[in-house]
Amino acid sequence: MKNKVTINDIAKLAGVSKTTVSMVFNNKDQNISKETREKILQIAKELNYIPNSIARSLVTNKSYSIGVILPDITNPFFSEIVRAIEDEANRLGYNIVVCNTDNDVKKEEQYVRMLISKLIDGIIFIASGHSKKALDLIKHKNIPFVLVDRSIKAYEEHYGVFCKNKEGVIKGIEYLYSLGKRKIVFVRGPEYLDTAYQRFVGYKYIMKQLGLFSNQLVFKGDFTLEGGKVVTEQIITTLKDFDAIFFSNDIMAIGGIKVLLRKGYKIPDDVSVVGFDNVKYAEFIEPELTTIAQPIYEMGSTACKLLVNILNGVEVENKKVYFEPTLIVRATTERTSCTTSK
Repeated sequence: MKNKVTINDIAKLAGVSKTTVSMVFNNKDQNISKETREKILQIAKELNYIPNSIARSLVTNKSYSIGVILPDITNPFFSEIVRAIEDEANRLGYNIVVCNTDNDVKKEEQYVRMLISKLIDGIIFIASGHSKKALDLIKHKNIPFVLVDRSIKAYEEHYGVFCKNKEGVIKGIEYLYSLGKRKIVFVRGPEYLDTAYQRFVGYKYIMKQLGLFSNQLVFKGDFTLEGGKVVTEQIITTLKDFDAIFFSNDIMAIGGIKVLLRKGYKIPDDVSVVGFDNVKYAEFIEPELTTIAQPIYEMGSTACKLLVNILNGVEVENKKVYFEPTLIVRATTERTSCTTSK
């Protein structure tokens, strides 16, 4: 059986010292000639040399790894964000470690402890809910982190990447109003989530401005397919007269559409449906979903760039980045053959 290739093997073949090889692998080769550097890297490639990341991190005090903590990998909103983070991390020379918490704060804290033990460089954190304990752990260990999508009390002024949720819902309600909709049901998400609260605030504000607000039009559901199905059954049973449903996220809306169609509702003739997020599934279901689009990929990519800048001591002009949502009109509100942005 062939022995594992070591730095010593590469040094002998390259005719240089072990220290020189180590400096090349740890990006401390400013004083090493380009010719020598390329020779070392070529030999390493030919020998299929795989650096010991643990040893490297002890030398450089960096693991070149970023932890990503998210609440539900089955929700395409989060999986699309992770895709963007991974792409940007790889471009910047980092790997990512993905931790799915299943919206469980205890599991969240366990993952934080695991990432700390792995000498993670920084963490991109999408909260499960009451996540202060997990963030306190990260802060106590002086690990840089960036919040994404959901802000947390006591950390409102921390580095973060967010979407203007309130403004997005206002755009959606104004659009439905322009279509002549007046009995607009709103399905809010879990009360412990900041994003769900912001979206409800937007709904309540604009509905009051239009003289349409009623608590009877407000329902609560989980940010899941099943949550959307259950709450839509409640809406149908409770209300005799409604002409639109605004779901707080796309996944709920997709679950709701399934129930409405099964119950014989024609969309958008009998009822218009609007979601929030613009996940990829929104344009593949039938009818295609009108939604308030968050720039999901840009949010993930920006969060990664922000964290890496912090890790490298680059001065950050804006600690908090807010993206503007966009209304995407599809077939659940208008009988149109194409998608339009407003």
